[in-house]
Amino acid sequence: MATGWAHEGAVLDQIHDTISDGVEGARARLPQGEGTLECVECGEDIPARRREALPGVTTCIACQSARDRHVMHSMINRRGSKDSQLK
Repeated sequence: MATGWAHEGAVLDQIHDTISDGVEGARARLPQGEGTLECVECGEDIPARRREALPGVTTCIACQSARDRHVMHSMINRRGSKDSQLK
């Protein structure tokens, strides 16, 4: 499937790298460290089941949902595919 100077399987390698980057990014955004009993933004109690499911969580569901709506993506293609250069 690869053409030109790319080696055979280059497209699959790029897909694999893109997925791996996405997984690493999601893992990096998971809470780490010591969690809190109360939300650091609004002061409401964080339910015990949420603290058990996400060790290290510091926000309640409502505040985390608001944060998640404002996630920014860089849209930078580090691999420099030809498709991104044509846009």
